[in-house]
Amino acid sequence: MPHVVTDNCRLCLFTDCVEHCPVQCFHADDERSYIDPDVCIDCGACIPACPVQAIHEVFEPDDERELLDLNKQRSHALPVISVKRSPLSSAAARRAELGF
Repeated sequence: MPHVVTDNCRLCLFTDCVEHCPVQCFHADDERSYIDPDVCIDCGACIPACPVQAIHEVFEPDDERELLDLNKQRSHALPVISVKRSPLSSAAARRAELGF
């Protein structure tokens, strides 16, 4: 099953995950990242790298169809990111808000 980036990434944009991706399936805008489900090989290497647990494996596509569709749509419209970037200035506050 494909992996998706959830709303936990919003206003953080920690990109530790992209360095662990063997197929460069991550894309990002100014607020968060997305996984291209057509490229993701479902290896799961990115999951433990995310400091805010924003990456999930979609077990039931019907239950997470909205997330899957959002990741697919946005990833196809944005450039690939394959190098870790500095997180957003709001990242520390967002991480604390999420309890991490």
